[in-house]
Amino acid sequence: MKRVIVIGAGIGGLTTAAALSRFGFDVHVLEAQVIPGGCAGTFYHKGYRFDAGATLAGGFFPGGPMDQIAETVGIKNWPVRTADPAMVVHLPDGQQVVRWGDERRYEEYRSAFGEAAERFFGWQEKTADAMWAFASMLPAWPPTSIQDWIELLTKGAHWLRDGFPDRLSADLIADFFRPVRTHLEGSPEKLRLFTDAQLLISAQTTSEKANALYGASALDLPRRGVVHVKGGVGAIAETLVNAIRANGGRVSFRRTVSQILIKNGRPMGVRVERGGVLPAEIVIANLTPWNLVKLLDHVPSRLMNLPVRPVSGWGAFMAYVGFEEGVLPDNFPLHHQLIIREPLGEGNSLFVSISPEWDQSRAPGGKRAMTISTHTDYHRWWELYKKDLLAYEDRKQEYLKLILARVENALPGLQQAADLVLPGTPLTFERYTKRALGWVGGFPQIDLTHVYGPRVLPNLWMVGDSIFPGQSIASVGLGGLRVATNIKIAHKLKKTITLAAKITTSDN
Repeated sequence: MKRVIVIGAGIGGLTTAAALSRFGFDVHVLEAQVIPGGCAGTFYHKGYRFDAGATLAGGFFPGGPMDQIAETVGIKNWPVRTADPAMVVHLPDGQQVVRWGDERRYEEYRSAFGEAAERFFGWQEKTADAMWAFASMLPAWPPTSIQDWIELLTKGAHWLRDGFPDRLSADLIADFFRPVRTHLEGSPEKLRLFTDAQLLISAQTTSEKANALYGASALDLPRRGVVHVKGGVGAIAETLVNAIRANGGRVSFRRTVSQILIKNGRPMGVRVERGGVLPAEIVIANLTPWNLVKLLDHVPSRLMNLPVRPVSGWGAFMAYVGFEEGVLPDNFPLHHQLIIREPLGEGNSLFVSISPEWDQSRAPGGKRAMTISTHTDYHRWWELYKKDLLAYEDRKQEYLKLILARVENALPGLQQAADLVLPGTPLTFERYTKRALGWVGGFPQIDLTHVYGPRVLPNLWMVGDSIFPGQSIASVGLGGLRVATNIKIAHKLKKTITLAAKITTSDN
């Protein structure tokens, strides 16, 4: 039985661990915090359970990523209920666009954006269908070995042959090199702004740069099973922890890894703060590249060109609000994106999520929990913190005041009804999730030929939102499942070769 250590209990690490423990590996997950989930965790404070970062969970459609994960790791049911509508998008002129998951979406798009919407969303949905079908095969991307290339070419040929007419195949190949903006030419600016805001929360960039194939899939989230999670988004991670333990694996909290031990180019274990050395033949790091490099004495070749700090991507400014539920109108949707103006981010685009009425575990009686987030440049927060702490605190309060005022426009009476308000900056994310500099969300999906793959060294893997496909609970889980499957295949192949060698030696 191969010993596996997983560093970090984010969704990617937990999915990999749950699958490998089900495959028969000896798995031990080490998490520095006291709760699982990382940026997709849920924390408790003064009677409220707040989603720390991620609040929108998707990919729960039949045969989809979360369905695949559940079947592979032995989860019978996720603690979820379908969210319909998925969200409401508030445009700067006050118009609201409801993102339905069913046939109502077509009329909504036509009403909001005219005939151009039919052309754009027709392309988007057709492309997304093709990409989800391909993703379900778990191909290796980017390929890093001959085995990866053989698998990719074999599955790619099968995928193109069996499901798609020549015209779609040609379009998919062209879109591999094009941004989403190509398909918005001639469209109303309002549709472009709507698309940019939606891509910002799902691909970490806008239509000008977002790769067309990835962008089409990211925009498909409302059509692909958005759900509310009982107990908060962190309950997904808790479900995976239970699966790992049921499969014979271990999950330990308050265990911080200080070093990955490498010998002859392969991991041999990890050093744990106040815990000595734990041996392992396989190590999986649910970390950003910057966190991973800090644990290695020698930087692997594929990480040698890593900049000192992330030069692309974002931090997040958060507001966690506990409030009296009487302020909510009847049938008020629970997810909202507020677009104020461009440039997006820094309070000009906000995502708001509210705990469901039926989930009494999220808040005291008669109250609800709300998480508000906006993209922010993490560099500025760190500069202020290091040079002028008073200015840092002033900026934090200014952002909080601005954000609450803008959400008040969509939900009048919120501030008066609030009895608890907690702000969070990129420094907060670094403190509680250990992510370097509070960089969250992964890399913007711009060029599919320049993305991080999971294999770092033989038997040293990276999972999470830094590797492709990244950026959502479903995508991170899919990436983790792919890593577990690759490890299983490689282990089986090695056993077969070893057995054949023994038989040959015996015969001789």
